[in-house]
Parts: sequence; C-alpha cells; structure tokens
Amino acid sequence: MSDGFALAIHGGAGVVPRAEMSEEREAACHAALARVLTAGESVLAADGTALDAVTAAVRALEDEPLFNAGRGAVFTRAGTHEMDAAIMDGRDRRAGAVAGICGPRNPVDAARAVMERTSHVLMAGDGALTVAREAGLPFEETSYFFTPERWDTLQETLRMEADGTLDDDPSRRHGTVGAVARDRAGNLAAATSTGGMTAKSAGRIGDSPLIGAGTFAANDSCAVSATGDGEAFIRLSVAHEIDARIRLAGQNVTDAAEQVVMKDLVAIGGSGGLIAIGADGSITLPFNCEGMYRGQSIEGQASQTFIY
Repeated sequence: MSDGFALAIHGGAGVVPRAEMSEEREAACHAALARVLTAGESVLAADGTALDAVTAAVRALEDEPLFNAGRGAVFTRAGTHEMDAAIMDGRDRRAGAVAGICGPRNPVDAARAVMERTSHVLMAGDGALTVAREAGLPFEETSYFFTPERWDTLQETLRMEADGTLDDDPSRRHGTVGAVARDRAGNLAAATSTGGMTAKSAGRIGDSPLIGAGTFAANDSCAVSATGDGEAFIRLSVAHEIDARIRLAGQNVTDAAEQVVMKDLVAIGGSGGLIAIGADGSITLPFNCEGMYRGQSIEGQASQTFIY
C-alpha cells in the first residue's frame, strides 16, 4: 500500500456530444477540472484529511457554472432549483446528505453540516436549510444560481417535449459532480453534488444524496461518487455493489467498478459512470456513455483531466 495521497474528481457524465464541443469550451472544461484538482490536492499535500479534500474539491466544482451543481445547477420543469448533495467519511462511515434545497452557496457544506451537527444522515427541504443556517453557511439569492445556458436548455427541453422530439442527449439527462480521495494516513472519503435532471419534476431525488447508491466510502474497501441515470443507479445500489464485490468477492476496485458500470448498468439501460478509489489508492474512472468530465491526481505523478 502506498503512503501517498490520491484524488479523483468528476464533473458529470452529462458531457456535450463531441460533435458539438467547441475548442473553446473543451479548453474551459479542462481548465476548470484542473482548478478543482488543485483545490483538493492542496489539502492532501498539506497532510489534510480525505474528508477535507473531497469537501474542497466538490465546493470548487459547485462554484464552476460549467457543471451541474451549485452555481451551474439545472432547472426543474417549474423553473426552480432543487439541489442534492452527500458526503461520507471512510474512517467510521459517518455520512450526511441533503435533498431538494436551494440557498446554501455550496450544498456539499450543507451535507457535511448534517453529518457533523445532527444525528441524521439525510435531510430535505426546510429542515436541511435550517441546519445550514445554524451552521453559519453562506447563502445566496436565487439569482446567483441562474445561468443563461441552463435556462435556455430548460426552455429547449420543454419545447421538445411538447413537440414529441425530445432526444437522449446525456447533457440534458444527467450531470453531477463528485470527488473521492485517499489521504496519506490511508483514509478514504467521497462527496457528490448535483442539480439533478433538466426539467425534472418537483421533488424528484436521484442517487447522489443516497448513501450506497451514488455516494459511499469505507476505509476497508473503496470510495465512490457516481453520475448518470439516477434511477438506474438507485435500483442497483451501485456504490454499495462495488463495495460488496471488493469485501465479499475479493475483487479489486477497478474490476468491481467496471463490471457494475459496463455490465450491470447496461443490462437495465442505465447510462453514466463513476469515480472510485480503493484502499490502496488505486483509481478507476469507468463510464458507459460518450464521455465524463473527470480528473485524477496521484502523489508524485502529474495530474490529468479527461472529457471523452
């Protein structure tokens, strides 16, 4: 087992199709992913915890309007924002999550407040907002979360629904952000945040805030953050399935994750991907769709970012 740190991030499997990706946008996405890696790396390089590193990385992802979380969150069909987030500490399996909220600048911080300030794991709506306020977290007006691109996508989606021409563009159907890390002490952590699906029904909650579905971390197996068709990830308990394959079947994190993403999800029509890190610091970034915004950093090696 290496004593070095390792970090993986994703900006979602909702990638703009390659044919529609301009050079300028592609460069902007790579630059944003690099900034996020730096945010997480700086924590780990200073002997910080995996938990603090994934918090910093996801907070940075939420601040990037290019990705579907925080400031870049998509709109519900009612033209509102309902954001979900979760975080889990692999040391003791403590976890916190929020669902259906809008207000806290960084939903991942609200999820961590639930973990650290309450006896609960998952809180929704006004109750979650109360915890965030009591924790002193920064709040923003709804205008902060408005981005013209996401608004235009909502209008286009609603028009296509009305015309019967709605396609399966992954950038419309799913987008999430997340991070997994292993610190120098060997501890794992995972965090995930999302605005959900464009034009989703009010009250819809996907896999991101569900421990064992879209988010999971345990020191003896792996840390996972998923992105994709949330309903499929929930039905398969994707993150827990990977953990179980490692603990009970003796698989390594790469084989376990790839089998779940490339076989199990495909078998039920699920599209998406995930990032996972094993107890030994091994990183895997599988996806079964056109692309996934992602990056990785392993101590002593150059950081890398990818889209397709």
